[in-house]
Amino acid sequence: MTDRYCVGCGAPIQTTDPEKAGYTPASVLNNDTILCKRCFRLKHYNDIQDVSMTDSDFLAMVSQIRDKPGLVVHLVDIFDADGTMISSLPRIVGNKRVLLAANKTDLLPKSVNRNSLTKWLRSAAKEAGIAVEGVYLISSQKGYGITELSTAIEEERAGQDVYIVGTTNVGKSTFINQLIRNTTGDSNVITTSYFPGTTLGFIEMPLDNETAMIDTPGIVNMQQIAHYVSDHDLKIIKPKKEMKPRVYQLNSQQTLYFGGLARIDFVKGERQSFVCYFANDLTIHRTKLENADNLLTKHKGELLSPPDEKTLQTLPELTAQTHKLPQEDIDIVLPGLGWVAVPGGGVTVTVHTPKGFQTSLRKSLI
Repeated sequence: MTDRYCVGCGAPIQTTDPEKAGYTPASVLNNDTILCKRCFRLKHYNDIQDVSMTDSDFLAMVSQIRDKPGLVVHLVDIFDADGTMISSLPRIVGNKRVLLAANKTDLLPKSVNRNSLTKWLRSAAKEAGIAVEGVYLISSQKGYGITELSTAIEEERAGQDVYIVGTTNVGKSTFINQLIRNTTGDSNVITTSYFPGTTLGFIEMPLDNETAMIDTPGIVNMQQIAHYVSDHDLKIIKPKKEMKPRVYQLNSQQTLYFGGLARIDFVKGERQSFVCYFANDLTIHRTKLENADNLLTKHKGELLSPPDEKTLQTLPELTAQTHKLPQEDIDIVLPGLGWVAVPGGGVTVTVHTPKGFQTSLRKSLI
């Protein structure tokens, strides 16, 4: 077959992988002009669909914009900041100014200290090598914080283009629709601003006669647990409503299982509260430490679920990290799942997470 290209984004047409750029059903190949699935939905349904690219693929493609002036808005998932923070961002976008937008904050408990959360995100960005001009707590779904962010974008962009950057599974499509609606007041701006021949992998939405908001493909980061769980399990571990804290009074030598995806062993210390903040649908199971290994072996995927059968085929084995918590209120962050608050700290715990996923400690947000 002669190479065909999408008249919308310029991607080579392919019919095998719906998740990659240029996908279109084979049934439309005989049309005179072809739109890929992403551009078709953009033009006819005002719907931006993410296209997955590896970090290296994106880096090669984005060289055309690295040296152009503009502002970057980096979208992260507040429940998986480590997995959705792009540590290679400066290498990808050059020395552009960056605003960090943390999505899904409407699902956090209302008792979370927003100032502490902002400081933690700024610190996490710094550790990833990203200097940010500002941190904004938002909800793409509910529209919370979008007006404040829109104002900051207009001030910081100084009449230049705005690039929206994020990993896959971070909610970028809904975010862009909210942002465009707030910026222009037109809920159909994406459809009406559709132009053929845009740059491969990018979608440009005019902000005025000279500048645009530019959607970039989602970067695949294999440090996201979403890549290792089934769609069924992903629905269980992703919060859909405000998290409700679950409190467990533990003695040393007891264990908490979070489904069968992670666990925390209370190794040493006085009786202590462990306050768990996870999706409300994720089951938490308490057992004695001496029984913990056997319980996982016998009941993983059953009593300790998720993982389901499909997830078990891809999820790495659990590996252990031991932490002596300082004498202060501490959160133990389990990447992509949630966190456990240990008021007062001063205890020793061993945290088990899938291999390659590092837990982190922070001052308690509550």
